[in-house]
Amino acid sequence: MNEPSEAPLELVVDSLETTALTKAQLAELLFEQIGLNKRESRDMVDAFFGLIGERLIAGEDVRLSGFGNFQLRVKASRPGRNPRTGESIPIPRRRVVTFHPSPKLKEQVQGSP
Repeated sequence: MNEPSEAPLELVVDSLETTALTKAQLAELLFEQIGLNKRESRDMVDAFFGLIGERLIAGEDVRLSGFGNFQLRVKASRPGRNPRTGESIPIPRRRVVTFHPSPKLKEQVQGSP
């Protein structure tokens, strides 16, 4: 792993074909830049996102230092309207996940062109 005196590892994502970063692409980056084998890379990415999902399903918030927070929020039931018919329909209570970026991430995004 990186020792404190080493420069931080910089991930190169210029070669990605789409604007979205996929789990498969993350695993490929781990393989290419860190040296894990492809299976370990895929397993690590799956385990990371699986753990985040498990915590959110359990009702816990997930905080990633320097990146942001995933928070579970319960939206109350409310009246809605069918846009085609105008008929009033109830929208049931539901749980949603929100993401709030950290100040550090916001600063990095604002600084990029």
